[in-house]
Amino acid sequence: MSEFWALDGLEKVPADLKGCVVAIGNFDGVHLGHQSVIERTMRLAAAENKPAVMLTFEPHPRDLFAPEPFMFRLTDGKAKARLVRALGMDAIIVMEFTKHLASLEAEDFVEQFLVCALKASAVVVGNDFHFGKARRGTPEFLKQAGEKSGFNVLQLPLLETENDAVSSSRIRACLNTGELDMANALLGYHWQLSGEVVLGDQRGRELGYPTANFKLPATCLLAQGVYGVRVRLGERLFDGVASFGKPMFDIHHSPFEAHIFDFDEDIYGQTIEVALVNHIRGQMTFEGLEDLIVQMDDDSKKAKAALAKVQPLTPLDKKLGFIIQG
Repeated sequence: MSEFWALDGLEKVPADLKGCVVAIGNFDGVHLGHQSVIERTMRLAAAENKPAVMLTFEPHPRDLFAPEPFMFRLTDGKAKARLVRALGMDAIIVMEFTKHLASLEAEDFVEQFLVCALKASAVVVGNDFHFGKARRGTPEFLKQAGEKSGFNVLQLPLLETENDAVSSSRIRACLNTGELDMANALLGYHWQLSGEVVLGDQRGRELGYPTANFKLPATCLLAQGVYGVRVRLGERLFDGVASFGKPMFDIHHSPFEAHIFDFDEDIYGQTIEVALVNHIRGQMTFEGLEDLIVQMDDDSKKAKAALAKVQPLTPLDKKLGFIIQG
């Protein structure tokens, strides 16, 4: 299939996607473990000449039952779609995760969605996948349901590195503690943030380091500090240095601030995407602005050195547009 489909829900599934091989899960981060599920889904779909589809859910199930959103999300629905498309899937279907969906019996989930809506020929899941009321829908349940309903089920073990499973929670913990190299290695690409550039306090411009600022969700638990970054603005790529958190200026929830090297354009209101390449240091306080500027100069040198050596972790980095082609 040449066309990529991104659908909200299963109400109007195109005929071209019926009979698909479907990977089901939350897929937050679309990390190496998820990519192994996607790869097997695509391989099975190609062998059967069927479309390869991801079925995923938003918001995160844990957020649904919380008083307010609290999950540190690695990828929202749009980011997942971009990654899935880059990996070569034919479609992503994002179902709204509601209390009604959570209370649906596992048998009804299979009948309504997999059999009737998708007419799935095969389903691929990880060992930790559960669905339906009281999480009764285990991979084993799915296999039995598939035998009755006429679709195959492929259950994959969790991918492990360094004697630990590759998981979204492990990556969140790495990002929270500044272990960016490990987080990126587990993701298989450089972790990315995006947002609309908003007017900041202009303090960076006064210091000789104008920044493109955007807000992160309050649930983002990225370690505060300074990062070497690659910035994507439309089809253009730039290197830069970014800061998250302002301990010297007593700002409760500070924006993410990216200083783009050799750049002087008005981009307020535009959306930029930022790939985190290396974690330079944690946040620090200084005796005065002169000391801060000296440190910013040093941070910039370190960022430029790291960015000069950056290589794609996988072909996915290039497909996402954050590695200069060549």
